[in-house]
Amino acid sequence: MRTYFLTFLSLFTLTLGYSQDTLQTYSFTLEEAIAFALENNYSAINADRDIIDAQKQKWEVIATGLPQITGDVSYQNQLKQPVSLIPGEIAGGEPGTFIPVIFGQQHQATATATLRQKLFDGTYIVGVQATKAFLSYSANTREKTRLDIRKSVTEAYGNVLLAQESVSIFEKNLETLDKNLYETRMIFENGLGDEESVDQLQITKSSVENQLKNAVRLQDITLQMLNLMMGIAIDAPTKLEENLDVLAQKQIDLGLMETELNMENNIDYKLALNLNQQRFYEWKQAKSRALPTLNAFINYGSSAFADDFNFFSSDQQWFDSSVLGFDLSIPIFSSLGRSASTARAKIALEKAKTQLTEAEEQIRLQLDQSKSEYILAIEEYETAKQNLTLAERIEEKNQIKYFEGIATSFDLRQAQTQLYDAQQGYLQSMVEVINKKTGLEVILNEE
Repeated sequence: MRTYFLTFLSLFTLTLGYSQDTLQTYSFTLEEAIAFALENNYSAINADRDIIDAQKQKWEVIATGLPQITGDVSYQNQLKQPVSLIPGEIAGGEPGTFIPVIFGQQHQATATATLRQKLFDGTYIVGVQATKAFLSYSANTREKTRLDIRKSVTEAYGNVLLAQESVSIFEKNLETLDKNLYETRMIFENGLGDEESVDQLQITKSSVENQLKNAVRLQDITLQMLNLMMGIAIDAPTKLEENLDVLAQKQIDLGLMETELNMENNIDYKLALNLNQQRFYEWKQAKSRALPTLNAFINYGSSAFADDFNFFSSDQQWFDSSVLGFDLSIPIFSSLGRSASTARAKIALEKAKTQLTEAEEQIRLQLDQSKSEYILAIEEYETAKQNLTLAERIEEKNQIKYFEGIATSFDLRQAQTQLYDAQQGYLQSMVEVINKKTGLEVILNEE
């Protein structure tokens, strides 16, 4: 029995140790979280795979114009051989009669290898040229994915800090309310106050309790969302090393407002430019279909014939053959089909040029709007900080007045509600500063 117990204890210890090892704890600053996500986010991983896929696709296009070798092996068993008639006089028969004969043998095997090579094909040439644009598009798509990840992780990180700070503030407010409610109830029970004052504080306390419960739930949910964005298990324990106030202060950079827009750095402009390149090569390819195509081929084969299936016998005789040839295809008349296709490709190119111009104007507008929103976020952050200081002072004075009998419970509740709003406004203003700066950086594409 003791042996069984020791064995069970050992297995339990090993299992517990394994569980602790697999439950890795993470700790990140904002920049560390972004760097981790750029390596482990699910979309980032697939974006890297798309680059490899694009490179393979490029070679797939190029390979169609390189030598192609195919091998063919065929076997025929003529279960009922065809009969031919020859004039009877050839075999000494009567003129006008015919003799049935069978030509060939029942079994036939053939093995052939063929080498083919494109000598000229306009669509192939354009296709190879277009692979460079396709690789550029894949790289830009990956870059956009990484910028989106950076923005999403920043927002998720800020939301976690917001939820954590909210929990801390609600707990502090609830502690103060419990103290006020206790003192007010004692005053009422001693006949020195009214029941309405107790009820007013109880209403405020119930509201704060609900907000605290919601903040605790949001704290877990926002942390899970951050884990998901970083590509780790949503239930993994993750610790954030940044403080919301300090982080917001770090994100205030008015020098960023002076940064000039380099249109060629903007990812949306790059993608619009890629679309132009794609449409241009589609137009060239449509025109190239009017050009002739020239291919060369050479094959070598061997055939064998037998009355019985004995092709693997050393006595079997094989007959070799070889052919060298060229295929020239000249488009002559397509009932104006090619002309219509080329015209449509040209229209698509012109539309892409218009879209590129529109994209440039939209990016400039987005930049101005983003700068304005960033300045507003900074200004509201400073205002919210001042408002919070004022709201704390007002609430503190109303508490003193309330317990001295100068202010009513309604006045106190109004001051407390104003303080709670100022607290949440201050927290939200810090998150806005962080998010608006990130949005501006995405447009400028400045790390």
